[in-house]
Amino acid sequence: MSRFRILAALFALAAALQFAPAARADLKAALAERDLGKRSKLALDNAAAAMKAARTAFDRGENAKFTEAIAEIRESVDLAYDSLKSTGKDPRKSPRWFKHAEIETRDLLKKVDTLQQDLNFQERPQLDPLKTRLQQIHDDLLLGLMEGKK
Repeated sequence: MSRFRILAALFALAAALQFAPAARADLKAALAERDLGKRSKLALDNAAAAMKAARTAFDRGENAKFTEAIAEIRESVDLAYDSLKSTGKDPRKSPRWFKHAEIETRDLLKKVDTLQQDLNFQERPQLDPLKTRLQQIHDDLLLGLMEGKK
């Protein structure tokens, strides 16, 4: 290979790495965000990344990492929901971030349910608290969006 091709390949690799999205969102970055709507989005992105990490840990049989990922999903979803509640906005009048959170929690709920079905029968109850919390948050968001005038 000529030096030009090697140099071009290295330059292309460096450019790809520079513009590639972060492999895993960080909950600290979400906490640093001042806009509460964006904070909820970042927290839900982190929950989605943690869900992927939980699936990978489960596939590899890494129980400690699996448990950490499940805890991170819960923390992230709680942060997103608390951020949205702290905005003080009416979900019917300003649905942007609320609808996004409702869709993301619904998707997470489906993924957690699928993961729970893949677990051994004895291990399935460890995801019940997460599923219950996700369902509660999803229902609250949906009710806020669909509720009529007070």
